[in-house]
Amino acid sequence: MMMILTRRALIECLGTLATAVLTAPVAHAQQTIAAEPVTNAKFGYSDVVRKARDLGMAGYDNTPPALPDALAKLDTDAYRDIRFRPEKALLNTPNSAFRAQMSHLGPLYKRAVTVNVIRDGVPTSVPYSAALFDYGKTKFERPLPVNLGFAGFRLSYPLNDPRAQDELVSFMGGNAFRLLGRNQRLGLSARGLTLGAGGTEPEELPHFREFWIEQPNNPDRVTLFALLDSPSATAAYQFIVYPATETVIEVTVTLFPRKALTRVGIAPLSSMFVAGENDQRISGDFRPERHDSDGLLMQTGAGEWIWRPLRNPAQQVMSGFLDTNPRGFGLMQRDRNFEHFQDLEQGYENRPSYWIEPRGDWGDGRIDLVERPASDESSSNITAFWTPRNPLEAGQNQTWSYRIRTTSAESKLHPAGRVFNTFVTTPPTREAAPAGTKRYIVDFTGGNLSYFFSAPDQVKLVANASAGKIVQTVLTPNPRIEGFRATLDIALLAGQSGDMQLHLKAGNRAVSESWNYPVSAD
Repeated sequence: MMMILTRRALIECLGTLATAVLTAPVAHAQQTIAAEPVTNAKFGYSDVVRKARDLGMAGYDNTPPALPDALAKLDTDAYRDIRFRPEKALLNTPNSAFRAQMSHLGPLYKRAVTVNVIRDGVPTSVPYSAALFDYGKTKFERPLPVNLGFAGFRLSYPLNDPRAQDELVSFMGGNAFRLLGRNQRLGLSARGLTLGAGGTEPEELPHFREFWIEQPNNPDRVTLFALLDSPSATAAYQFIVYPATETVIEVTVTLFPRKALTRVGIAPLSSMFVAGENDQRISGDFRPERHDSDGLLMQTGAGEWIWRPLRNPAQQVMSGFLDTNPRGFGLMQRDRNFEHFQDLEQGYENRPSYWIEPRGDWGDGRIDLVERPASDESSSNITAFWTPRNPLEAGQNQTWSYRIRTTSAESKLHPAGRVFNTFVTTPPTREAAPAGTKRYIVDFTGGNLSYFFSAPDQVKLVANASAGKIVQTVLTPNPRIEGFRATLDIALLAGQSGDMQLHLKAGNRAVSESWNYPVSAD
């Protein structure tokens, strides 16, 4: 699995306790970094790139200091009782609306990271001190080591109320991070890098080992740097964070392979999907749906919009979408209806969507989607990322730049009709459909679809499948959603599997995104 199963739920609990013109960075290109640093210059991204290059030339050290037994053996409640003291927050200056709070090491976060603050161009390490934390009822027989370090950190900002600090972005363990916009709840995660995700061998899990936070001089943005390490690669990161209703992070990453990388994932996202209207494999819960994201949205380099509903498969499934210079992709929480979730605590309807916008040309490759089985919502069983077509050779550093946008209003991303529902069933017995026939019902709404209500015959359903036989298609106006309902029956022989696509068109132009879904006889 990509994450320890209990880690995800714990992050969500901890998150509830923590009280623009965008400049485009360097486009994707191979580059060589000068060996010697520039003297008397302020610390910046080039310094982190240099550190990543030097680290990549050294052997990987997988022997982090052992965590003291007193911390390693804490139970969840005892660990949750350890909180950073808000009055000790870093970045607290008259010119800064941002605050930084360190996170304590514990049973789920055993690898310490170094956190630095850059003031006037000079980085200074933040030393661990027990005085930074309120340990509540958690007591230790002996003082913890003075060089203990931190599990990560959170940045807060007055997102929802000018009088209060709200969590904005957090880096906690491994190479995952989360960001929030206004009125959003913690949900899916972004990651720095994936190595081997979706393969038959265990996935390699890179980790951030050091961070640098610039003391903000601008009230509307903050800049972070990070150094990533793993047995197969090192990488340098720059994150420029713009808090807003839709928070944006501009990311630049320079990757240094220690060996040839054939399965590297750029701009990865991880999420959870247990049950939705299209997949009720896991039942027996009073909540009809449980997911942080319900679909993968893509805009190809040619401009086509594709929607792939997520599933909770019985075994791992990997899907790839070939493309050249993709315009964007993301894991989206399209369902915003509380009645579909019925969860008063988790607030799934308020979970954010993350949209990746590549900067510059990314060349040939594919958007990969990995779906793993999940029995409950403690697992991040969904991962999506960009995979370059050509392997990355050892010693050849490459740079990618992209933007992550956190949104709750996905309809702003594209103007065409969007998939509103996906249902999977079988035709009624009275219809005498061929053996092995499945029925797919897809609702489309938005865009210009309501315009055609007075002349629905002008809208046509276009469908194709790579396996099986399409038995029939039906398109019906659906006034409940101011859109159309497409019904498609497909018959498959035993053992057949493939993909199916459909979209709506009027005349010679598409009026909806393309719905893509795997089909199989099982």
